[in-house]
Amino acid sequence: MKIADIKELDVQDGDGARVSVYVSGCHFHCNGCHNPQAWNFDYGKEFTDEDINYIIDLMDNDYISGLSILGGEPLELVNQKGLVPLVNKVKDKFPDKNIWCYTGYDFEKDVLGNMFQKFNFTKDFLKKIDIVVDGQFVEEKKLTDLKFRGSYNQRKIDVQKSLETNSLVTMKFGDELRYHTI
Repeated sequence: MKIADIKELDVQDGDGARVSVYVSGCHFHCNGCHNPQAWNFDYGKEFTDEDINYIIDLMDNDYISGLSILGGEPLELVNQKGLVPLVNKVKDKFPDKNIWCYTGYDFEKDVLGNMFQKFNFTKDFLKKIDIVVDGQFVEEKKLTDLKFRGSYNQRKIDVQKSLETNSLVTMKFGDELRYHTI
């Protein structure tokens, strides 16, 4: 697995101050994507144990509330496999810090209905994720001041409650009233 970037301090991709990891590789190729260079699975550098240790060091500050994983596409199968050691180590060291994951996949249909049923690494990965923001970026549904997403079709999902109940549990971003009538 390759990564495009590690952001040491990010305040736009989840609640609070965060460390963000951008993986390489995405097959969606959304029109208007903010990170098209990361579509290429060979973009960036190999993700190593040194990178994991660096991320852990960055997160070892009281002002960091969690980790965000973006892309590219984190839920491409090769990326899930590569991210399992990271999310395991983050949750072991910082059980009270949350992990957000952004994906173009539909959580209900593609992730729970397919990947979760087929792959143990998907189960291992999701057991450590607190929030998924799902859905492809849709340029026609873009509003420049949305909270924690690019287009208003994207949903905020409580992963652990969804796994517990075996049904989709969505959360509010807090700005929904602005676009419910669009």
